[in-house]
Amino acid sequence: MFFHRLASLISWLISPIVVAPAAYFFVARFGFRDDPARWDYFLLLFFASTVIPVLLIYGLKKIGKVSDYNITFREQRFLPLLVMVGVNFLGYELMQQLEAPRIFTGILLFNAVNTVLILLITLQWKISVHLLTLASSIALLYIQFGTVVFWFMFLVPVLMWSRIYLKAHTFMQTLVGSLIGFLVMFAELKWWIGL
Repeated sequence: MFFHRLASLISWLISPIVVAPAAYFFVARFGFRDDPARWDYFLLLFFASTVIPVLLIYGLKKIGKVSDYNITFREQRFLPLLVMVGVNFLGYELMQQLEAPRIFTGILLFNAVNTVLILLITLQWKISVHLLTLASSIALLYIQFGTVVFWFMFLVPVLMWSRIYLKAHTFMQTLVGSLIGFLVMFAELKWWIGL
């Protein structure tokens, strides 16, 4: 019982709706401290990564389209993922209107692109969105701040354990989510920013 509660707590604390905005906050607060519009960028990212997904999943749960807030069943993930593709593309266009630094436009653009990738994978297989989000957030922080953020990597095996313990994913689903999350986001942002 203790380990089940611990695994559940970890899964909620290191969930996509917590991890992604935390990473965006760090980028805005510490990476662009001299930019007066940095909180505008953060709020747009926060709405796209947390507020809208929470409202969407809550609404889908309310009308019975998903069975739980983690969307455990692969077949139920298609609609919310499709909506999030649109949300991120719209966010990208709004971020362009703000003339934001390329790292902020890139986050929304590649969140949309990578959600399409997750959608395609989801048609055949269940990948861990928890691990993918954590790893891609670490890649984002690495692009902005360098190797100092690599201590966040200790969260990867911790989250893998919790998802596997809860029987939400297999080891391979968490491992592939981690690898794709980090490598794809790193390559995309590195290319987009032109480093």
